[in-house]
Amino acid sequence: MLPILSDEILLEAYTHATLLQLDPEFLELLLSEIKRRKLSLPNEGDLAG
Repeated sequence: MLPILSDEILLEAYTHATLLQLDPEFLELLLSEIKRRKLSLPNEGDLAG
């Protein structure tokens, strides 16, 4: 559980980690927390910027 991160920062971290092709275990950790919080992932088209 990652209670310190806001939902917005968590989603941003996942987005950037994906774009940077970081460690798959790290991505899975972020994704599991996103799912636990029942958040929606941003569309890839929203990643520009």
